[in-house]
Amino acid sequence: MPRRRGSAGSRPVLTGPARGGRRPLRPTETEGRAMKIGIIGAGNIGGNLTRRLTALGHEVSVANSRGPHTLTELAQETGATPVTAAEAARGAEIVVVTVPLKAVPDLPSGLLDGAAPGVAVIDTGNYYPRQRDGRIDAIEDEGLTESRWTERQIGHPVVKAFNGTYAQDIVDRPRPAGDPGRMALPVAGDDEGAKRRVRDLVEEMGFDTVDAGGIDDSWRQQPGTPVYGLRAGAGEVAAALAEASPERPDDFRA
Repeated sequence: MPRRRGSAGSRPVLTGPARGGRRPLRPTETEGRAMKIGIIGAGNIGGNLTRRLTALGHEVSVANSRGPHTLTELAQETGATPVTAAEAARGAEIVVVTVPLKAVPDLPSGLLDGAAPGVAVIDTGNYYPRQRDGRIDAIEDEGLTESRWTERQIGHPVVKAFNGTYAQDIVDRPRPAGDPGRMALPVAGDDEGAKRRVRDLVEEMGFDTVDAGGIDDSWRQQPGTPVYGLRAGAGEVAAALAEASPERPDDFRA
């Protein structure tokens, strides 16, 4: 029998536009204020987050597993600063960890040393045991959510976002607040302040957000759930989160 991933009775906390109607148009906390953001991982998601965030005027440092010299082209295109993974969080208010789950334990120790006080860490990761990551016992046997497992590895709370987002949508599908075609993304996390800052950043990037609850609720947006890869507005995203099953699909079990 597939292991349960959470309580079937728990429900995400639906705030803002998810409760019906649109959130009143307002500047986000991040809008108009350049932040220092570190991105660890320069694959499809990390690369396009670098493109979008630098276009919005944020100061981005980006790292990958092969070294800064392999990021010259991305740096020239975007103005981001290529760094090592150990340097990516230095002074950063927000750090994005966007590496394969199997690579998370190999990240440098003290990854967040030197980050700004109260740094918010975004986890974009997904567990693909058959396709890429191999078996992770704590996820399979203990029923940990993927982001809870990542928290244990890096020793810091995370906010789960962008894990079910098509990479190209990050640069192709931003829309102004109030636009009927604006997509919504689920965001989960235990630290309400960090989650609010991440939601503000996502909204500045051109997407609505739906509060998907805490990290123990984040199974609702893991691979194989209705919201995973969903291109829709806040109401549909909220409904998809509520419809998720706590059983991990067989395709996403080792």
